[in-house]
Amino acid sequence: MFPEFRDLITQLKTCDPHFVRLFDKHNEMDQKIKNMEARLESATHEEIETLKKRKLHLKDELYQILRKASIA
Repeated sequence: MFPEFRDLITQLKTCDPHFVRLFDKHNEMDQKIKNMEARLESATHEEIETLKKRKLHLKDELYQILRKASIA
């Protein structure tokens, strides 16, 4: 995710607890979705789609933080 910000992500993970929470939550959701799609966890199509939308929202938040930090 965001290879162009790899160094900045590493930096923010050490100094921004809010960023870390969002980043970890995004990764947890990603794994949960993969498990659901692989039928390792039961879920309806609607539940999976809802999680995907939430994950996308988190990704947007992360991107905004990265953009602001890269300008500063």
